[in-house]
Amino acid sequence: MIYGCCFSIICLVFITMFSVIYFSKKRINSLENKIYSLLLITNMIGLILDITGFVCFKTLGVGNDISVIVSKIYLIYYFSWTYFIMIYFFVVSFENKKISDAKKKKYTELFTTIYLLMCVVTILLPFEVKFTSEAAYSYGMAVNVVYFASFICILLMIIFMICNKTNLKNKAYYPFFAFMILGGIALYIQKCYPDVMLLISCQSIVTSLMYFTIENPDIKMLSEVTAAKDAADKANRAKSDFLSSMSHEIRTPLNAIVGFSECIKNADSLEEAKENAADIVTASESLLEIVNGILDISKIESGKLELVQSDYDIYKILDEVVKLIKARLGDKPLNFEVNIAEDIPHVLYGDHFNIKKILINFLTNAVKYTDEGYVKFDVKCVIVNNNVCRLIMSVKDSGRGIKKENIDKLFTKFQRLDEDKNTTIEGTGLGLAITKQLVEMMHGKIVVNSIYGEGSEFTVAIDQRISNHKLETQEDVSDDVIDLTGRKILVVDDNKLNLKVAVKLLQPYKCVVETCESGFGCIDKITSGNKYDIILLDDMMPKMRGSETLTRLKADSKFNIPVVALTANAIQGMREQYMLLGFDDYLAKPIDKKELNRILNKYVLKNALVEGNDKSTKTVEEKPTISESPMEENINFQDYTGKKILIVDDNKLNVKVATKIMNPYHFEIDSAYSGLECLNKVKNTKYDIIFMDYMMPNMDGIETFRQLHEDPSFKTPVISLTADAVVGAKDKFINAGFNGYVSKPIDKKMLDDAINKALKDK
Repeated sequence: MIYGCCFSIICLVFITMFSVIYFSKKRINSLENKIYSLLLITNMIGLILDITGFVCFKTLGVGNDISVIVSKIYLIYYFSWTYFIMIYFFVVSFENKKISDAKKKKYTELFTTIYLLMCVVTILLPFEVKFTSEAAYSYGMAVNVVYFASFICILLMIIFMICNKTNLKNKAYYPFFAFMILGGIALYIQKCYPDVMLLISCQSIVTSLMYFTIENPDIKMLSEVTAAKDAADKANRAKSDFLSSMSHEIRTPLNAIVGFSECIKNADSLEEAKENAADIVTASESLLEIVNGILDISKIESGKLELVQSDYDIYKILDEVVKLIKARLGDKPLNFEVNIAEDIPHVLYGDHFNIKKILINFLTNAVKYTDEGYVKFDVKCVIVNNNVCRLIMSVKDSGRGIKKENIDKLFTKFQRLDEDKNTTIEGTGLGLAITKQLVEMMHGKIVVNSIYGEGSEFTVAIDQRISNHKLETQEDVSDDVIDLTGRKILVVDDNKLNLKVAVKLLQPYKCVVETCESGFGCIDKITSGNKYDIILLDDMMPKMRGSETLTRLKADSKFNIPVVALTANAIQGMREQYMLLGFDDYLAKPIDKKELNRILNKYVLKNALVEGNDKSTKTVEEKPTISESPMEENINFQDYTGKKILIVDDNKLNVKVATKIMNPYHFEIDSAYSGLECLNKVKNTKYDIIFMDYMMPNMDGIETFRQLHEDPSFKTPVISLTADAVVGAKDKFINAGFNGYVSKPIDKKMLDDAINKALKDK
């Protein structure tokens, strides 16, 4: 027994020094570390009990009360250490599993309750100690219960390891193997030689081994550094992919806007100019959707997006959504079925703006990813109680469908699924992420059912309060120009181009438009005695913001001119904020013609000029000093009559833009809308230049280029014409073998240089 005691003393000294080292290092506040700390402390207590029991036995003799108490505490210790190592075992095993905080709390409470209950049971159950000349033996119901519970803990660990054979190579399990082996050996030795105390000492060895395999700070640090590096690499890749995607998505409509704007300058007829302008409007709307999506997700993530609730006519909202989606169908051979229940209460209370946005996102996606067949839009309701209506809105399509493993990724921002197949589909991957966030903010639920290759169904359920209020009937404001002859409008904006746009938009109204470029200029005009029917005031201006300008204007009690916030700050909730600042209304940039008409109707047409305004006085229109003549481009277009070129791009609008820009060269222009179509056309036709887009479905530009050059006789120069314009993009295409690179929107000088070089080299 003396030898066992000496071994326990040595282990106690070692574990004490070990604990000092362990606790002196700063560590992550994890459950794993907390349990390991308990193991260390428990092991020290066990060694002290071992030594105390030996001292009491030798000094006080057999049958002493202290030895009985120590034996009782020792019994609790034995169960505690075994229980803690089991918990540690399972914590390590499931450390890579995603468990919610609520479940973690539930499990912690459960295991703590079990442990405390066992301790109480051990204390209360019958317990006796038998003393001999060599050792003391514990027996009774308390001993049996503790040994049985400890056996169950060990058995659970063994069963788990057997069921998870693939994890046995994990070095985290080495201490448990050591515990099984050393513990078994120690128990056998103690049975044969009762005076040898080895069990707790063996536990000390296991605890120390755990440090060097699991809890070693160097190993932990290396693991954390590796994990951080992997996370950083993943984040960098995600950032690069996002920038590349954004570059493509933003520059594609910009290419149309810039290209068709150039075409308008050189249009031969009014009809041609109108056609180009219509294409610019289409591209502008696409660009605006992208920007709004980025603003929405940014505001949601910053927690600044708030629901703006009011009474609304649900049927009017649904009608607006249906009309918009019908317009977006274009020439697609789709059957758009709409089924709206007639028992939905007309007037509901909620955020109709975001309800509308949710439906538009779902329906737009259905139209995008369905080439033929149908899109079904169903709306019904369930009356939850007298005051609440549950709107159940579903969108079903016969489109491309979603792979089962990708359904969970649907609502991840910037995530676009099946990219190889869906490259031709425009989008940023933000729509569904925004939709999910909005639905969750409204305490709603989304259910997705999809069969890959057959179609998908999205169902959303949102509770809305039933309103008993009657909505005021409002006449729809058309976008027809109204006659405002004799009326005066002041436009305040620090950007000269914005002023020019505003003046142009107001010109058909036949009103007198004055402009100024600062808040100070606005105040000077008002204090100088100028009278206006309305002021359109930009907010974000240098030196003095529009809101501050308004405050100074309203400091004069006689000031009663309606002031409308004219601003590009168009994220949701800004209208309300500007109204709180004292503005009479809100007009977002880019200016919507119907919204402009509404404001002019409300504040100008229906209101007379303020008292004292001399209506007979003719005011000369103050035009902003903006240069009317664009900068001349020094391009000497070569006549390449007879030369054939092929433009390869999956976007028809991009092909149209490129064709119009290249008209001055007198090329014979052919087009292809996929890499495969390009390969087929090259087989039958000899071209002098091929302009190749990169992001195309099924086969991208680089792969198409590679397959073209599999034919040794192919010598046609191929120029990359792409919206991928991030840093390094040009090098990527040149290194791939392309003969030139032109980014979108198309720069005429860059295009001219690429064309001349390609034909010269050829």
